[in-house]
Amino acid sequence: MFINNCIADERAALSDLKSQLLILEKKIEALEKAQVKKDKIHKLKKLNNSPAKTAESVKLYATLRPTFGYINESNENNWDVKDALSHAGIKAVSKFNGSWSAELQGEWGIDLSNNGDFGKARQVYVALNSPIGRIGIGKQRPTQYLFIAEYVDIFNHGNSPFSYDPESIFFVDNLLTYQLKVQNLTWMAVAQFNGDKGDNNSDLFNLGVSYDYAGLHGAVTYLNEDTNQADIKEGENEIYAASLAYSFENLYLAASYQDKTYKLMNNQFEREGHTFDLSAAYQILSNYKVKLGYFDFSDGYQLSKSQDHSGYNATFEWLPTNALRFHLEYLYRDYDFTDNFSSWSIGFRYDLTRKWSY
Repeated sequence: MFINNCIADERAALSDLKSQLLILEKKIEALEKAQVKKDKIHKLKKLNNSPAKTAESVKLYATLRPTFGYINESNENNWDVKDALSHAGIKAVSKFNGSWSAELQGEWGIDLSNNGDFGKARQVYVALNSPIGRIGIGKQRPTQYLFIAEYVDIFNHGNSPFSYDPESIFFVDNLLTYQLKVQNLTWMAVAQFNGDKGDNNSDLFNLGVSYDYAGLHGAVTYLNEDTNQADIKEGENEIYAASLAYSFENLYLAASYQDKTYKLMNNQFEREGHTFDLSAAYQILSNYKVKLGYFDFSDGYQLSKSQDHSGYNATFEWLPTNALRFHLEYLYRDYDFTDNFSSWSIGFRYDLTRKWSY
């Protein structure tokens, strides 16, 4: 009987101990949950109070491109030192909020054909990149150059592309730009707002779409630009254009075409013109390249006022390093109503780039 009572007491004590342990475990579990919740709140407060992480990069760059050549123009011959668009600039990018970034660029020409002056601004702007597109304000490249001319502009010459160059745009001041890339398509629209003053005293609207995939580029654009005389609008130019380029192995081919209508106010006068540029490049071994071009230009004028011409150029390049280029070029222009033009030239191109990230 005594033994049975002892066993019963021990069982009761053991049951009571188990109950206390169960209560203790529940309290510990509750404390752990409270601590986890407290840690999450602390981390969230710290994240909200801390500044957004940014990644900064700054790039300084310069390219000097002097040329020396023999020129035959209007039955006159001369030797001349020229410049193939030397320039220098700075570009800074600040990334924030994951896929957002701000971009600043300033770029100015260097005139090596005369005094070597640090000259006219080429690009000076600020842009914001976001998941819904890129917006830029300032002097920039327009759609017309980026989608049409850039792909045939492969030569070491200040007037390339040779047909696009005479009456088309390269840099535009007072420009508002918008660009959106969706998979392989890039949409771009730009507009110039310069009030009653500016480089060319005109406003313009330029939009286009390009398709780029595995070395293939195709684009179409539309441009409408005011023309002015003595700060008074006298008409407008309207251009429909297309470009096509393809790069494979050592061969590169590109072509661009613009159909241009020149209109004066009240339908007083209208003329039609066009530009066509064809460019090709072939890599020989690793340090040599041959470039060929054909071009055809028409401004729509008749007889003595016309600058209509076609022509071709051939260039041989030696590239001993990625930053250094030497070239020999022959250029010929066959004018319909005036004297022809030809030139031989040699030239250097030295590119310098320094980039810092922090």
